[in-house]
Amino acid sequence: MTMEAYRYEDGSISYPGHPIGPDGSEPVETIDLSEYTAEVITWTTSTATPPGVREPNTLAIVEFDVDGEPVRAIGQAADDDIETGDEVEPVYVDELREPGAGIREPDSQEWDGYRFEPI
Repeated sequence: MTMEAYRYEDGSISYPGHPIGPDGSEPVETIDLSEYTAEVITWTTSTATPPGVREPNTLAIVEFDVDGEPVRAIGQAADDDIETGDEVEPVYVDELREPGAGIREPDSQEWDGYRFEPI
């Protein structure tokens, strides 16, 4: 699985990717952010999580540098030991939350994704 971002004609990059970029153009390239490291911009810990999400759940906003272009993403931290300024890498996990918990039919959505782990 890839952590797919889109690059547009003007050089900007968005994650998640959108069918139309900031300049109104369609994507010209995909970039796998899981091949990059990022810096933690800020983080928070939620102690009141939705059903099936670990508690406490630390979330981080991180910034990737892709050829000089900043790309921000938000996601779960791999553990609660994370600080602003830490260098992190995206790590793939099969389940970001328990598929059987909550009100949605487990087969109706994907449960995998990436967490950010300090290097």
